[in-house]
Amino acid sequence: MNAGELNKDEIQLWVANLFYYQKNIPLKDAAILANCPLPEVRRTWVKRITDRDGTFEQEGGIEKWIRLGMACGLTSEALMDERHVRPSVRFAVDAYLNFARTRPWPIAIASSLTELFAPDLMAKRLDAFQNYYIWIASDGLDYFRARLTQAREDSEFALEVTLKYCDDLKMQTAAINALCFKCDVLWSMLDGLMLTKNQGRDEYFRSG
Repeated sequence: MNAGELNKDEIQLWVANLFYYQKNIPLKDAAILANCPLPEVRRTWVKRITDRDGTFEQEGGIEKWIRLGMACGLTSEALMDERHVRPSVRFAVDAYLNFARTRPWPIAIASSLTELFAPDLMAKRLDAFQNYYIWIASDGLDYFRARLTQAREDSEFALEVTLKYCDDLKMQTAAINALCFKCDVLWSMLDGLMLTKNQGRDEYFRSG
């Protein structure tokens, strides 16, 4: 994608499936809040939910992603009803949500540290879309622009919390394993999309 090698159908497939991930992130963060007994952590972590869900006055990341989908030629209904979500993507995202609900809150926070790489990733992704996928309206890329700042702030706080509360070998090992698990989640999502791409996206969408 970053090399400009995807066609419109493949971009739509990526956007439709990543929306399932986007819409579940606030649920993941709410699960961490529910398990965390420390107000000083909750006060900062709750910002992640409003960043995605928005407020009554301000658009959030989920709405921005819907605009991205519409700029790519998808309908909001097609995104919301999950008709194009691959089973592998659904399984991986659901596993991540279950992980956040069932693991100790510092370990669930540690799993989010993939965001340490997000600012650079978002910058590259924004450049790629602006240079190669010029058929997508500029305002459809607002999600990527917002995450340039949000992801940096989020990852810095998550790292601070992880270092403070994962303070023995057992917790540190669990934190590392949590980050590896999150990488597996993301990898599984991309594997599922690559399989669909190789099988033929048009055939998949007709059958869906």
